[in-house]
Amino acid sequence: MEALRLVLLYVHLIGFALLLGGSIAQFVSGRLRINAAMLWGSVIGLLTGLGLAAPLRDGDEPAPAKLVTKLVLALLIFVMVFFSRKRESVNRGHFLAIIGLTLVNAAVAVFWR
Repeated sequence: MEALRLVLLYVHLIGFALLLGGSIAQFVSGRLRINAAMLWGSVIGLLTGLGLAAPLRDGDEPAPAKLVTKLVLALLIFVMVFFSRKRESVNRGHFLAIIGLTLVNAAVAVFWR
Protein backbone atom coordinates (compact mmCIF):
# COMPACT_ATOMS: atom_id res chain seq x y z
CA MET A 1 0.00 0.00 0.00
CA GLU A 2 2.90 2.36 0.64
CA ALA A 3 3.98 2.11 -3.00
CA LEU A 4 0.47 3.05 -4.15
CA ARG A 5 0.43 6.02 -1.76
CA LEU A 6 3.79 7.23 -3.07
CA VAL A 7 2.65 6.95 -6.70
CA LEU A 8 -0.53 8.89 -5.88
CA LEU A 9 1.53 11.52 -4.08
CA TYR A 10 3.88 11.83 -7.07
CA VAL A 11 0.98 12.27 -9.51
CA HIS A 12 -0.66 14.70 -7.06
CA LEU A 13 2.48 16.85 -7.11
CA ILE A 14 2.50 16.75 -10.91
CA GLY A 15 -1.09 18.04 -10.87
CA PHE A 16 -0.04 20.85 -8.52
CA ALA A 17 2.86 21.74 -10.83
CA LEU A 18 0.56 21.82 -13.86
CA LEU A 19 -1.99 24.01 -12.10
CA LEU A 20 0.45 26.48 -10.60
CA GLY A 21 2.84 26.49 -13.55
CA GLY A 22 0.03 26.97 -16.07
CA SER A 23 -1.49 29.81 -14.09
CA ILE A 24 1.83 31.58 -13.53
CA ALA A 25 2.65 31.25 -17.25
CA GLN A 26 -0.69 32.83 -18.18
CA PHE A 27 -0.27 35.57 -15.57
CA VAL A 28 3.23 36.49 -16.78
CA SER A 29 2.07 36.53 -20.41
CA GLY A 30 -0.56 39.11 -19.50
CA ARG A 31 -3.35 37.06 -21.05
CA LEU A 32 -5.53 35.88 -18.19
CA ARG A 33 -7.09 32.76 -19.63
CA ILE A 34 -7.60 29.23 -18.32
CA ASN A 35 -5.27 26.92 -20.23
CA ALA A 36 -5.20 23.13 -20.58
CA ALA A 37 -2.43 22.75 -17.97
CA MET A 38 -4.58 24.51 -15.38
CA LEU A 39 -7.62 22.38 -16.18
CA TRP A 40 -5.72 19.09 -16.12
CA GLY A 41 -3.81 20.14 -13.00
CA SER A 42 -7.02 20.85 -11.11
CA VAL A 43 -8.57 17.54 -12.21
CA ILE A 44 -5.46 15.52 -11.36
CA GLY A 45 -5.06 17.27 -8.02
CA LEU A 46 -8.68 16.65 -7.04
CA LEU A 47 -8.76 12.98 -8.06
CA THR A 48 -5.39 12.02 -6.61
CA GLY A 49 -6.19 13.99 -3.45
CA LEU A 50 -9.29 11.85 -3.00
CA GLY A 51 -7.14 8.76 -3.47
CA LEU A 52 -4.61 9.99 -0.94
CA ALA A 53 -7.37 10.63 1.60
CA ALA A 54 -8.46 6.98 1.52
CA PRO A 55 -7.83 5.25 4.84
CA LEU A 56 -5.03 2.95 3.64
CA ARG A 57 -2.41 3.73 6.29
CA ASP A 58 -1.77 1.84 9.51
CA GLY A 59 -3.12 4.38 11.99
CA ASP A 60 -1.15 7.29 10.49
CA GLU A 61 -4.18 9.10 9.08
CA PRO A 62 -4.27 12.86 8.54
CA ALA A 63 -6.71 14.85 10.67
CA PRO A 64 -10.26 14.80 9.25
CA ALA A 65 -10.44 18.61 9.50
CA LYS A 66 -7.33 18.88 7.33
CA LEU A 67 -8.79 16.52 4.73
CA VAL A 68 -12.08 18.44 4.62
CA THR A 69 -10.23 21.77 4.31
CA LYS A 70 -8.11 20.46 1.44
CA LEU A 71 -11.17 18.96 -0.26
CA VAL A 72 -13.10 22.24 -0.07
CA LEU A 73 -10.11 24.16 -1.45
CA ALA A 74 -9.59 21.63 -4.26
CA LEU A 75 -13.28 21.75 -5.19
CA LEU A 76 -13.26 25.56 -5.22
CA ILE A 77 -10.20 25.58 -7.48
CA PHE A 78 -11.71 22.97 -9.81
CA VAL A 79 -15.03 24.83 -10.08
CA MET A 80 -13.27 28.16 -10.72
CA VAL A 81 -11.12 26.61 -13.45
CA PHE A 82 -13.74 24.35 -15.05
CA PHE A 83 -16.49 26.92 -15.47
CA SER A 84 -14.11 29.60 -16.77
CA ARG A 85 -12.19 27.43 -19.23
CA LYS A 86 -14.01 28.57 -22.37
CA ARG A 87 -13.86 32.30 -21.71
CA GLU A 88 -11.53 34.39 -23.84
CA SER A 89 -10.35 36.24 -20.78
CA VAL A 90 -10.88 35.80 -17.05
CA ASN A 91 -11.30 38.60 -14.53
CA ARG A 92 -7.99 39.45 -12.82
CA GLY A 93 -9.41 38.89 -9.33
CA HIS A 94 -10.81 35.50 -10.34
CA PHE A 95 -7.45 34.48 -11.79
CA LEU A 96 -5.52 35.66 -8.74
CA ALA A 97 -7.98 33.78 -6.52
CA ILE A 98 -7.14 30.55 -8.38
CA ILE A 99 -3.43 31.14 -7.79
CA GLY A 100 -4.00 32.12 -4.16
CA LEU A 101 -6.21 29.12 -3.37
CA THR A 102 -3.66 26.82 -5.00
CA LEU A 103 -0.92 28.22 -2.79
CA VAL A 104 -3.15 28.03 0.32
CA ASN A 105 -3.96 24.40 -0.48
CA ALA A 106 -0.24 23.60 -0.67
CA ALA A 107 0.37 25.48 2.58
CA VAL A 108 -2.34 23.45 4.35
CA ALA A 109 -0.67 20.25 3.12
CA VAL A 110 2.76 21.28 4.35
CA PHE A 111 2.13 23.19 7.58
CA TRP A 112 -0.94 21.49 9.07
CA ARG A 113 0.31 18.55 11.17
